[in-house]
Amino acid sequence: MYLVDLCEIIVPALPCILSMLFIACVYIVIEAIKYRRPKLYISVATAVLAIGFMFSVNMAFQKLQPHQRLRIEVALGIVEDLRGAGYNVNQSTIAIGSGGFTGKGFLNGTQTKLKYVPEQHTDFIFCTIGEEEGFIGTMLVTLLFLALILRVIAIGERQPTTFGRVYAYCVASYFIFHFCINIGMVIGLCPVIGIPLPFFSYGGSSLWGFTILLFILLKLDASRKNYLAY
Repeated sequence: MYLVDLCEIIVPALPCILSMLFIACVYIVIEAIKYRRPKLYISVATAVLAIGFMFSVNMAFQKLQPHQRLRIEVALGIVEDLRGAGYNVNQSTIAIGSGGFTGKGFLNGTQTKLKYVPEQHTDFIFCTIGEEEGFIGTMLVTLLFLALILRVIAIGERQPTTFGRVYAYCVASYFIFHFCINIGMVIGLCPVIGIPLPFFSYGGSSLWGFTILLFILLKLDASRKNYLAY
């Protein structure tokens, strides 16, 4: 409801906002030409791209499938579908909230044990951790992922080759993306898109994929001394 009220306020003022943005872009271009500062063109290009993105959102949204649009609307709070598209997220948030600070104990979660949360062993595995281990368990998992990501970045910083550094940063970005999106959709901050939580969600393909990514990184890191020797 708050999002709808916000849109009702912003939409009438949209022409005024666009006019101010246009005037600001023209002013920046004049300043760039006058003082010969080509870097200011980057600001203008960023503003133009942002405006173009704003007008293309509705077009891209209409290209989505009906169930995809419904999931986005549920995540934004525009539509409440607690028995349909919003059922998984609603039951997941109930499970995490019922865990409290210390949790209900291993295999003692009522929401997860009684199968109220669908796909709790794959995409919604984080709600099982939240209900059984509580805030302490979820924070421990978060800190472990943070330590893993920081370690991957540290390994990337000491690589002697550009490929090794770029690969390490890509691995870190891959883990960040999966971690943030999975937890975001479990607690209702992101639309449900079916993305696994690394090393926690059930599934052989995802486990092999994450493991191989780290094995390649460790192999690159182990051979860096041989590269420096040459």
